[in-house]
This record gives sequence, structure tokens and C-alpha cells, in this order.
Amino acid sequence: MNFNPRTATIILHDILVAACAWMGAYWLRFNLDVPLAFQSAAFSTLLWVVPLQAVIFWRFGLYRGIWRFASLPDLKRIVLAVGLAAVMVPVVLILFRVNTVVPRSVLILDPLLLLIVMGGSRLAYRAWKEHRLASILRPGSKPVLVAGAGSAADFLLRELARNPAGFHVVGLLDDSRGKQGRLVQGVPVLGALDDVVACAQKMGVEDVVLALPSAAHQVRMRIMEICAKGGLKVMSIPSLEDLVAGRVSVSTLRRIELDDLLGRDPVQLDESGLHQLLTGHVVMVTGAGGSIGSELCRQIARFSPAKLVLFEQSELALYAMEQELPQHFPQIPIAPVIGDVKNAVWVNQVMAEHRPAVVFHAAAYKHVPLMENGNAWEAVRNNVLGTQVVAAAAQANGVGKFVMISTDKAVNPTNVMGATKRLAEMACQAMQQAAGTRFVSVRFGNVLGSSGSVIPKFQKQIEAGGPVTVTHPDITRFFMSIPEAAQLVLQAGLMGEGGEIFVLDMGEPVKIAELAQLMIRLSGADEDSIRIEYSGLRPGEKLYEELLADDESTLPTPHPKLRVAKARAGDVGWHGQCLDWLAHPDTYNEEMVKRQLKTWVPEYQPEPKKP
Repeated sequence: MNFNPRTATIILHDILVAACAWMGAYWLRFNLDVPLAFQSAAFSTLLWVVPLQAVIFWRFGLYRGIWRFASLPDLKRIVLAVGLAAVMVPVVLILFRVNTVVPRSVLILDPLLLLIVMGGSRLAYRAWKEHRLASILRPGSKPVLVAGAGSAADFLLRELARNPAGFHVVGLLDDSRGKQGRLVQGVPVLGALDDVVACAQKMGVEDVVLALPSAAHQVRMRIMEICAKGGLKVMSIPSLEDLVAGRVSVSTLRRIELDDLLGRDPVQLDESGLHQLLTGHVVMVTGAGGSIGSELCRQIARFSPAKLVLFEQSELALYAMEQELPQHFPQIPIAPVIGDVKNAVWVNQVMAEHRPAVVFHAAAYKHVPLMENGNAWEAVRNNVLGTQVVAAAAQANGVGKFVMISTDKAVNPTNVMGATKRLAEMACQAMQQAAGTRFVSVRFGNVLGSSGSVIPKFQKQIEAGGPVTVTHPDITRFFMSIPEAAQLVLQAGLMGEGGEIFVLDMGEPVKIAELAQLMIRLSGADEDSIRIEYSGLRPGEKLYEELLADDESTLPTPHPKLRVAKARAGDVGWHGQCLDWLAHPDTYNEEMVKRQLKTWVPEYQPEPKKP
């Protein structure tokens, strides 16, 4: 143990406490009036008792702990040390024939006083450091209610005590009847979660903190709606992932976000399997600067690949990833490559140089209305020809696994984007051979906050004061977070044996109008101040999305969030015909493009062109 001035101070404190406790025991024994004879006996025995207790305290490690973090283990050591001292004091006095009479009551009172003062001083110091006793000195801090009275709330109270961050908790709420009316860290559990508005009015509170990291998202949504109706602001503690990683502390409160309410249970990954797939291997990601591609890069980097090849057409997006990844993963070599996935010569050259073992193909045109009118041929070339070029290069250069990112819009497509992604799935299946590269497609819906998605658009409209434009009152979409989608893509890539189309469990569909209402409430506004306007369905847009076509079925996999679609195979010879078609860059007539798409994707039902 390091001996420093602070340790010396603590030792001196305990020696003084031991002396005072011994003299105090005599003082109490004789009702505050110690006879002269016993005063002499008290002082003479003090020279034996205090050194003995000091040695015992030292041997029990009472000076290894930090008072600011004094807890039950520290109290246990004090009890054991004082108990042994209580036994040894009379033994030593008798053994060394100390010629004085010590009242038996003194031998009982002394350890009691020691326990009270030694334990109390440590706890009082911790309370002082945690500002338990100084709440009145923080009149500027805001009172808050905490929804939840479990371990997360306990951690939050401890952290706020150490680092107030401008808040102090006046009450807790929990649906458990066993907790209601009780105390957590001295803070009362006032009632159930549904009582939040009444309790807030009673306690003069405007802010509520969610400390329910393991609660179902329906519970979070319910509390959010109750608070919104009551005019309360809702905050949340950081995610458990950030807490465990040490990036933030529990007391770093933040405004509740959409992910907190629409998110799902964490993805369980086959970590050992992914290490075998990725660790020590060269991995290439196309579209590496996009929403999904960039998150794939972050998730892949966690598994320490030998090199990460970032293939991206956008200079700005590639530059951003080139700057970001070395900051968080400095040990991972990266190769930023500018390029177009339709450029077969360049794609082949890149793969021949870097020799990737796994390729994740995320590059695509995904914006439905933009691809529908005026850009149909470019959508076909980028989404189908681009996939074909990268897949063929992967096959030619010995890539072990090729994973293509598809979309739920490929099911019974009503738009060019969905039809091109379905055709890309079919191309991957057509290229699958008995040996060599294994081709896997992964199909999922919208991701929260992706570029071009509705959520960033709503956020900008809300910041501008509205109105928020929704295409149709009944339009629904599936949503998942970008990290969850990327993790499931990795898992599907690991599980794929070649030729499969994996379908991600997207949960329940969300009404876009309800999503807009929720985002307005999260901003602190209401629908009276920010209106919702309905603009009508855009070209190629469906009221609802599907994950499986009518003539498809699915098979379960060992992973609960992944299923395999048994999709319709293409007609004989279609792949060669498609390649011939794509090889003619002068083909650009929109109506012809849509007719040709329908030839190979018969489930494609394009909307009739409006006059």
C-alpha cells in the first residue's frame, strides 16, 4: 500500500477516534463525571489500548480504501477490526498485568463508539463529496422526476450526487407495487409511471428522466405520450453500450430521441463466427460513405480486419470516412478508393490489388421518386449493372463471400428502384456456382436517419416551424436503426452458404403520420403549432411495404431476426439477355426500360404514367 499524506491523515484520524472512544466510554460509564481514580486508570490504559487498536486497524486494511467510495465492504472490515480489538484489549491488559481496574461496561461501550465514529465519519465524508448534504447549496439546479426505480435509477442517483450536472432528483416512479412508497438512495418512489403528470405538478417538476434501459419500447412510448400531453420534457440516460464502453457517464442526460422509442432489442451476434469471417482478412465495402456502407465499415472495424477497402463514388463521403475511421480504429489499415461500381476495369484492378476475402456491396441508387421519372435507365445501370460488375470481379479474384444489400421495395415492386434491386438479387443468384464465391443478398426496410429517408426531412421541417409534409394518412413503413441493420447484414453474411436472400425481422410497421406526430412532440411542440399536411403519394410509392412477395415463402434460421426467402428463380437465359441489354449505354427510353424490367421481373407493376 502506498503511504502518502492522505493515508497519514486517515491513520491519525483513527488514532484520535480510538483515544476519544476509550475516554468517552469512561465518560458515559460514570454519567459524565469520572472519579479521579478512574481518570488515572483511563489515561494509563490508553497507552496500551490505542497502539493495539491501531495495529489491528492496519492489519485489516482499513487504509486501502478511498473514503469517497466508502461502502458495505469497508464497513464490514471496520466491524471485524473493532470486534477483534474488543476481544484483544482485555486479553492484553490481563496478559501484561496492567495494574488497573477497567469497568466491564467500558469494554462494551468502547467498540460501540468506535463503530459509530469510524463508520459514520467515512459515510459522512462520502455524503459530503456526493453533495448529499449540500443540496440546499444548489438552488440553481432543476428538480427532475425519474421514471424507473431499478439499478439504472440507482446508478443515476449516485452519478448525479457526484456530478450534479444542474439537476437534482425529487422523486422516482415505478410500476412495481413493492417499490412504491420506499426509498432509493434516500429518494422516495412516489407512485406508478402513469402518475407522472400528477407527481410532476405536485413536486413542481418540468423534466422527466427515463431510467428504463431494459423496458419494452411500448413502455417508453407510453410514458412519452403521457409526458407530452402533460407538457413535460423527457430526457434519457445514455445507452448501455455507451456506458459500458466508458464513453459517457450515467449523469450525461440527453433529450429522448426517436431511436429510444422505435428501437428494438439488441442484436445478438455470433462474435466468434464473425471473427473467423472478418478478423485478419481484407474486407471491401462498396458505397462505403453511405448510411449503411459507413456503418458496415464501423461494425467491421470492430473485428480487426487485415485491411478495410472503402470503395465510394462520392469524394466528400469517402473523405469523411477516411478521417473518421483512423480516429476510432487507428490499428486498422484502410484503403480509400474513389470509383464507380459500373467501371469494370477499375473494379477488377482494385480487387486484384487488395485481394479482399469478403465484399459487402452497399452502393446503389435508392431514392424512389428520383429514380422513377427521368432516371430509370441510370437506376438500372447502377443497381443492376453495378452489382453484376462487382460480383463478377469478386468471382474472378477469388473473393470468398459477396453480400449484397437489397430492400423490401424489391418485393412486388411498383417502382423502378425496387425492380432494379429485385433484378440485382436475381443476378447474384444466377452467378452462384457449386464452388467459388458465395453470393448472399440481404433484404430489409427503412433505417432511422439514413440519407434520403423521411426522418431527416421531418427534422428540417420541424426546425423550420413546419408544416410537416406526409404523403398519405395511411402510409406505413418498417424501420430499424442503422447499427442494427448493419449488424444483421454481417450476421447474414456469416450464415449465408450461397444463393440465399435473407429477410430481416423488421418488427411492426409504423404509420408515417404517427411518426411525424411523435417527432413533433419530441421537439417540444404540438400539432397546433406545427401542422401536418398531406401531399399525396409520390411516383412509384406504395402505401405499405412488404418483405416477401406473394409467391415466396421463408425458412427459419438459427438467428431469431433472420429468415431465408425462397424466391422465384429467373427464366432460362434471362441473365445473358440482361447482360447484353446493359452493355448498350444508348438505351435510355424510360417506358422501354420499364417494359423490359417487367419482362424479367413479372411481379413488377409500374404505375401508369399520369397525363
